[in-house]
Amino acid sequence: MIKMDNNSFKPYYAVIFTSIRGRDEDSAYEEMAERMVELAKKQVGFLGIESARSEIGITVSYWKDLESIKLWKEHSEHKIAQQLGKIKWYDYYKVRIAKV
Repeated sequence: MIKMDNNSFKPYYAVIFTSIRGRDEDSAYEEMAERMVELAKKQVGFLGIESARSEIGITVSYWKDLESIKLWKEHSEHKIAQQLGKIKWYDYYKVRIAKV
């Protein structure tokens, strides 16, 4: 988890990713998840991230603006992770974006 000073960047945006993992216990998932956090930290406009997983996983990443979110969504390695998630790792997922 990366903490952020919420008062420094108002307004900002939260990308809320909720998911239910499939039964596939692929260790590549954890490696990819860690890689995505490391890449996101380097993106312009990235402010922080929080994540928890039990039966339902939830990751909330925080961004300076919508343009930063769009650029992250289109990042080449992130697009690969998105595809693997769709076909291999998730039974269900949903992405929501909220202005904070």
